[in-house]
Amino acid sequence: MAKKIILIVLDGLGDRPIAGLGDKTPLEAAQTPNLDWLAEKGVCGLMTPVYQTAIPTSEEGHLSLLGYNIKKYPVKRGLFTASGAGIKMKKGDVALRGNFATVDKDLKVIDRRAGRVDNTFPLIKDLDGMVIDGVKFLVRYASGHRVGIVLRGKGLSHRISDGDPHYGKLEKGLRKIVPLDKSASAKFTAKVLNEFLDKAHSILDKHPFNAKRDLPANYILVRGASPLVELPSFKKKYGLKACCIAGKILYQQIGKFSGMDLIKVEGANGLISTNLKGKISAVKKALSKYDFVFLHIKATDSLAEDGNYLGKKKFIEKIDKSLKPLLELNALIVVTADHSTCCNLKRHCKEPIPLLIYGDGADEVNRFSEKECRKGKLGKFSQLKLMSKALSLYKK
Repeated sequence: MAKKIILIVLDGLGDRPIAGLGDKTPLEAAQTPNLDWLAEKGVCGLMTPVYQTAIPTSEEGHLSLLGYNIKKYPVKRGLFTASGAGIKMKKGDVALRGNFATVDKDLKVIDRRAGRVDNTFPLIKDLDGMVIDGVKFLVRYASGHRVGIVLRGKGLSHRISDGDPHYGKLEKGLRKIVPLDKSASAKFTAKVLNEFLDKAHSILDKHPFNAKRDLPANYILVRGASPLVELPSFKKKYGLKACCIAGKILYQQIGKFSGMDLIKVEGANGLISTNLKGKISAVKKALSKYDFVFLHIKATDSLAEDGNYLGKKKFIEKIDKSLKPLLELNALIVVTADHSTCCNLKRHCKEPIPLLIYGDGADEVNRFSEKECRKGKLGKFSQLKLMSKALSLYKK
């Protein structure tokens, strides 16, 4: 019996076939001898993503992978982003994830990330602390184009819509925030947030920071409204002492909120330059102390969102090479994704998620890809059931 579990999440791994890759997905086109070895010696399958809007989100995917039902725990991106940005939330607060974005004079979204703008501290300084109808807006840097926003005041509700047109109905124009129920608190929250976004746009549009930018950071797209939610600890839920190794704030915060210890790795940044060797070394070292290691690798998703299918293929190959030291371990190794990200669409998509579990039993699959995983012994199931599937093999 395997003594430990390693969950490796390759963010946005799945994809659709791409003409430029000979009608293969980046995973199918990549040379992946180590992943193929794990697939051949293990069991494979496909997972259907769990999501509540038009497309899957990272927080929904990760919470589901870890066995937390998102219908029971209404925690969304806002909580993780705001907390990771250093805001200590209080009961009654509402947190949001924000993107600095570029809009034109007609408020049409030109770029959701304002050219992946960074070092936005001058912009944040002029927005932080704004008060509207007794509600204070706390704004903090959350890396790159991202900000954490917390509304603090009386009579607030997280039952409001997203303002980011990329989510919901995938619209092109800006979306006004609307209440999602008939409560006075939801109506009030939508009203003050819309006022904040309008005032923020006026400030950002004239800001010296944006004067020479081709893609000015002149609007904030918000999503993932969340109250302060406490998750049951991973250890109490499964009896496993767990840790998280991730380069980006969101995934660190998901680990933290589920009670995992965070292990920092120098050079782990969530980019294609991330320190993969250091991450794998940290996994091996962590197994002496922990029963469960959650390893997150981000750039597969980012490259696909940029439409860079060749880059995604090459990065998958880079990941594969880095995994070789894990093949010698007595551990149940799970390799999958939180969702698929389609290069042709440049966004998260609904495609089934490839999965392999190595460490107890094998099937007829000898290559790790979306197509081959369809033939796997595990079949097709909701990603919310992953932990039960893995634990059934772990406890044999």
